[in-house]
Amino acid sequence: MTALTAENPMKGMALMASCMLVLPIMDAIAKYMATFETMSPGQVTFYRFFFQLVALLPLMLIVTRGLIVAKRPWMNLLRGAIHGAASLMFFTAVKYMPLADVFAIYFVEPFMLTMMSAIFLGERVGWRRWAAIIVGFGGAMIVIQPSYAIFGWTALLPVVCAFLYTLYLFMNRALGDGDSPLVMQTMAGLGGTLFCAATLGIGSGLAIPDFEISLPGSTLGLFLLVMLGAISGYIHLVVVQAFRLASLSLLAPFQYFEIISATVLGYALFGDFPTASKWLGIAIIVASGLFIIWRERVRVAQSTTA
Repeated sequence: MTALTAENPMKGMALMASCMLVLPIMDAIAKYMATFETMSPGQVTFYRFFFQLVALLPLMLIVTRGLIVAKRPWMNLLRGAIHGAASLMFFTAVKYMPLADVFAIYFVEPFMLTMMSAIFLGERVGWRRWAAIIVGFGGAMIVIQPSYAIFGWTALLPVVCAFLYTLYLFMNRALGDGDSPLVMQTMAGLGGTLFCAATLGIGSGLAIPDFEISLPGSTLGLFLLVMLGAISGYIHLVVVQAFRLASLSLLAPFQYFEIISATVLGYALFGDFPTASKWLGIAIIVASGLFIIWRERVRVAQSTTA
């Protein structure tokens, strides 16, 4: 690993926690577009990646002086397509379910991510990290207590999203220093856009409502879609950098932070008022992340004095 991307777990955790608090804004926009603008989740997902590409491409051309050179273009395009599929599953789920419910089911993802990092990357996962992930997952369940009996097959969409997003994050780490974060995210925007365009073509041809071509119903809707793409592009750019600074298993618990802003946005925009049990769950989620930070400080201090 080069000096530019040397391990810096504390900085990686700070970046990850900040990003996780912002990312649910994207999902709130997606739900708003499906609810009030009657736009299909497939179309929202397309614009999410298209405007990500529009937002990042000028910056990359400036940084690379007009040359787009990717050392692993196909891997980055595949990474973008996988992310596109994950986003499509998530945006379809939030159309029918409250934001926090979707996140609660989606939070099987840190388990998948930690197991993959241990099995395929050989990262050491101590019992304290496992405990923090389990505690955080328990907090997420307290927030919503989702039930397959209530949501039916729709409840499986966040599970599929979790698996696909695990692959996406795994590729962030596995690709290492092959390309810069800016190149990776620009290529991911292109890969996601192409995947979503193909999905819209198939969905429209088969008359599948959630995957059909549709347009925003207002100027506000168009503005929100541009904002959706910009947020996704730049925040995921920071997420890529976070995974260069710290291990997958170390950062996994911080994804639980998304439930905090998802719950707040769900209440503010869609009237889902958090109950006492939800606030308890949020407190547990925050505590699990803070515990990981404290343990990392202890580990760094011990290695320094050893």
